[in-house]
Amino acid sequence: MSDRNIVIEAVEGKKQRAAFVDIGREFAAREPHNVPQLRSEQLELVDPDKNPFFGHAEAQLFIAYEGGKPVGRIAAHIDKLALELPPEQGMGPGTGMFGYFDAEDEEVAKSLISRAEDWLRAKGMTRVIGPISLSIWEEPGLLVKGQDHSPMIMMGHDPAHYAGWIEGAGFTHAKSLLTYDLDISTPFPRIVQRIVQSGERNERIRLRGVDKSRWVEEIRTVLEILNDAWSTNWGFVPFTEAEIEHAAKKLKPVVRPELNMIAELDGRPVAFMVVLPDLNEVLKKVRGKLFPFGWFHLLRALRKPTGLGMRVPLMGVRKEFQSSRLASQLAFMMISKIRDNATEQYGSKRAEIGWILDDNKGMVAIADAIESSINREYVIYEKAL
Repeated sequence: MSDRNIVIEAVEGKKQRAAFVDIGREFAAREPHNVPQLRSEQLELVDPDKNPFFGHAEAQLFIAYEGGKPVGRIAAHIDKLALELPPEQGMGPGTGMFGYFDAEDEEVAKSLISRAEDWLRAKGMTRVIGPISLSIWEEPGLLVKGQDHSPMIMMGHDPAHYAGWIEGAGFTHAKSLLTYDLDISTPFPRIVQRIVQSGERNERIRLRGVDKSRWVEEIRTVLEILNDAWSTNWGFVPFTEAEIEHAAKKLKPVVRPELNMIAELDGRPVAFMVVLPDLNEVLKKVRGKLFPFGWFHLLRALRKPTGLGMRVPLMGVRKEFQSSRLASQLAFMMISKIRDNATEQYGSKRAEIGWILDDNKGMVAIADAIESSINREYVIYEKAL
């Protein structure tokens, strides 16, 4: 039995939330390929008054101390919308979550996880999945492959040993999320080019960039397709109205119309692809700090993301077309068009697609067809309470 005195304290109030964020930043800074994020953005994610996730969720943050020194952190949370989902989609009644997991060593890790489990159990939860920090749309999963290179924008980055500590606490693998690395400096395979050319001859199909003069309407169109296209996916939680408005505000500065496509069939939007320039390359250069000169580099990248890599975080085709050849054709057409724009207008050479569920056969087939390769794997774990 250990004689260590590890104290787990519940976080309350703005000052302690800031401490919670700073502890995570300290752990992240130890990783060789970590990219420092903007502290203001991280503070907003754990603020119930600023993150619309809290409109349908409750959470408790915890900090671990030993000898008065912070040695770890964890969040326990319940997404009320996730409780309404069918269990076969990964969540459902009785499913709580943990996230924002950092620990100095395995004993601290087990103490933190145990405290999070106790909180969830007291709330009536019978199962826990994680790490998910906090929303499934923010940072789902623990990085188990890909620590040897920096993450792209809005991607988590964890040390390899965390997996063993979580598994040692009784968790088992629930689902893998994959990202695919793609060299966009060379043409796609001939078969993909032929599929794209066939689609371009189809007068019923029209590709267009998002119209930022109708920004909120365009965001609603994209998320309406997303909510339909992903409705039966593992882990899917639909966006709320508040989250749509929040996403519109956050994404507008980083979205380039020529890199974000909506596909129409007979004038009706049926598919979309979101592509974000990898601002992590800029944040790494300025070490996550806007002052004194970081803001200049960030604004310049927002105006013209020259030379940056590109990340495809979201893509979807309406469910009614997903079993048809049209679905993959629209996907290849959007990927091809965006690739051309990224290379010709911004000099981009690399892109990353993900996350993709490891059992999403359609998306895995598309990733294979364009000759991309898996470069990162995230795992969501589960455990009965």
